[in-house]
Amino acid sequence: MGLTYGKLLVKNAKKPALQPIEVEALADSGSVFLSVPPHIQLQLELEELEKKEVTLADGSTKFVPYVGPIELHFKNRSCFVGAIVLGDQVLLGSIPMEDKDLVIIPKSRLVDVNPASPNFAHGLVK
Repeated sequence: MGLTYGKLLVKNAKKPALQPIEVEALADSGSVFLSVPPHIQLQLELEELEKKEVTLADGSTKFVPYVGPIELHFKNRSCFVGAIVLGDQVLLGSIPMEDKDLVIIPKSRLVDVNPASPNFAHGLVK
């Protein structure tokens, strides 16, 4: 399938005076978390809330900082999430993708709003 990306706007939800950052995020449907590199945490002054233990792609485990709250925007969608601090690029996991009702489009290798609900995010609550 190849790698799939989407442009996101990330903000510190507690510090609206800080400028948001536009990032090119790799869609990572195998992860549940939003993942941000340390330089994004520093630029947005994101507070560490706790540590989380995560399992990496190679099977190893690691304790990483969990920061937030983050206000995340994609096209006409937004949500509030926490993020793990790890790696050198932003990874968009399944929780924020589901929250904003985003889909991965393999043919174009892009993330986009769900075409079944183009005007607002739809989710299941049952």
